[in-house]
Amino acid sequence: MFIVILTYKKPLSEVDRFLAAHREYLAKHYATGDFIASGPQNPRVGGLIMMKADNREAVNTIIVEDPFHINGIADYQIVEFTPTMFLTEELKTLLL
Repeated sequence: MFIVILTYKKPLSEVDRFLAAHREYLAKHYATGDFIASGPQNPRVGGLIMMKADNREAVNTIIVEDPFHINGIADYQIVEFTPTMFLTEELKTLLL
């Protein structure tokens, strides 16, 4: 399991220019089951993506497709973790 933390390095006006393409990228990876949850940080200085991937290389392969990455909009911090406690068994099944 991975948390990808995006930090904008361009003004929000630049972020907004690529937001529709970024959302299409997110939708593509939700459809394939790569992404579990995502959203903007508050205040709006970046965003987060919770994703399932076999390894960091797979995460990197997905990230390079992001229009925010392609256009130099955000930096990416990748945090790998192993979930060990869950709210419900359904959530456990989804995450593992």
